[in-house]
Amino acid sequence: MDKVAAFMNSPVGPKTTHFWGPVSNWGFVVAGILDSNKPPEQISTRMTIPLFFYSLLFMRFAWRVQPRN
Repeated sequence: MDKVAAFMNSPVGPKTTHFWGPVSNWGFVVAGILDSNKPPEQISTRMTIPLFFYSLLFMRFAWRVQPRN
């Protein structure tokens, strides 16, 4: 129980944006996976547009990062 309390009150625990930011980003991935199982007529345009721009932004970030080693 001490480990759970320590995690809850840690600087990266569920009470912070450092936890909920990455968790909410996985919502884009889950929505994309769920849309891949639908017929083309039912794919959500409102979700596809943010997923497209988010992917472009991350792709640019991943392309520009220079490893230090």
